[in-house]
Amino acid sequence: MVRNNPAGGRPPEPPAKRWLALGILCTASLMVILDGTIVTVALPAIQQDLGFTAGNLSWVMTTYLIAFGGLLLLGGRLGDLLGRKRLFLAGIAVFVLASLACGLAVAPWMLIAARFVQGGGAAMASAVTLGMIVRLFYSPAEQSRAIGAFAFTGAVGASAGLILGGLLVQYASWHWIFFVNLPVGAATALAGWRVLSGDAGLGLRVGADGIGALLATSGVMLAVFSIASRADWWAGLLAVALLAGFAVRQATARTPLLPLRVLASRAVAGANVAQLFIIGAAMGFQVIVILYFQRALGYGAAAAGLGLFPTAAVIAMVSLGLSARLTVRFGARALLLSGLVAITGALAVLTQAPAHAAYALWLLPPLVLFGIGGGLALPALTVLGMAGATDADAGVISGVFNTTQQVGGALGVAVLTALASARTGGGTSAQALTDGYHLAWLVGTGLGVASIAVAAAVLLPRRASRAAGASGSADCADGPGSPTATTITTVAPERPVTQPCPR
Repeated sequence: MVRNNPAGGRPPEPPAKRWLALGILCTASLMVILDGTIVTVALPAIQQDLGFTAGNLSWVMTTYLIAFGGLLLLGGRLGDLLGRKRLFLAGIAVFVLASLACGLAVAPWMLIAARFVQGGGAAMASAVTLGMIVRLFYSPAEQSRAIGAFAFTGAVGASAGLILGGLLVQYASWHWIFFVNLPVGAATALAGWRVLSGDAGLGLRVGADGIGALLATSGVMLAVFSIASRADWWAGLLAVALLAGFAVRQATARTPLLPLRVLASRAVAGANVAQLFIIGAAMGFQVIVILYFQRALGYGAAAAGLGLFPTAAVIAMVSLGLSARLTVRFGARALLLSGLVAITGALAVLTQAPAHAAYALWLLPPLVLFGIGGGLALPALTVLGMAGATDADAGVISGVFNTTQQVGGALGVAVLTALASARTGGGTSAQALTDGYHLAWLVGTGLGVASIAVAAAVLLPRRASRAAGASGSADCADGPGSPTATTITTVAPERPVTQPCPR
């Protein structure tokens, strides 16, 4: 659990202002995540209207993912150095202007270029959002509720994007999947400017590692490109070399972009690796389910999007209504393992769905089970992934967490769709398509098992040392009463004071 240290700085914000700030940050996160999936169901209409070739159409998604995934880590560190509010508002402004350019595009190159800029704006805003949230709330109960709300926007936003995209394409036009961002983004920026507390940042001299930034950004961009393109294996090799150079640079730089002590935390490292696997499975699940609805079962765009509504609704109920209380009672690690098991079970059930499945019998139960798992696992991953964040590094830890999320999602979609296509072998019958989707869900089940193994092996309970606990009421837990925490809380009458937990 992440808790603020009042000894080092600002007085607490009034409760009403803190929750309003959370609403603003979650709205921005929802807008960005919606845009990552809302385009999926609009691709056929975009291809027909702008004259994309089949080979070039994927760049509408790929360029966004490259910019978004590649700039998250740099954006998180810049937020720490220049001020998180400043970078958040700049990111929203870039995102809104790029959305306008996307909607006005009249040629493929215009849309592709605008999507790249849009991904950059999304990275600037998203990289610091989680870091701002965990620094707003001090008590474990409040922080669990806040993280549950943030996880809800992430999980539901991806599903809602498919639903909203289908409705807008069917009843308006593809242009509106971008224009819808204009009023939401403008209102969010204005509210954020008035409500969010400013922070001066640490200053560029504290951690302006230009060489490290270049290695990390280019390495992650090439990694996302190689995953999305699949055939460009050279990009993957170059990405590995650049990221290896980045690791060496961080170990030797005087002011590293990503201090390696951040990854020394078992909670942070374990949560990020587990997230890489389970987000890959989850994003692949969403895309494959939509393809199954449309191509095997014959659903229209709107009906296919609405078919995922039960998953989104259950995630909302669990993450907003139950996860905070369960985290405080049982700890984030227990919830994470329970959620991962549920998600893996749902994917396993889908491998048995027939080519002409009845929705209520074959699809509704695993969709609900997946929603339960997502509502439990995603807030817990966020708690563990942000463990021990301070004012000095909340942005970069948030950037790392978001980067693994984006890379995992891109990897999952690329691998599962490629496997489904390979198994289908060009067949167009419902049975041939379903056979391909079964393979994709089976591999997704394997990714879920891998995430469970990582969570069980790395996020092991660790007893706080008695010496550390002697300073006050020690609670080294991922939730009160749980044994995997990364901070010790000494409760004073005013606010909790935190000290580092023994590693």
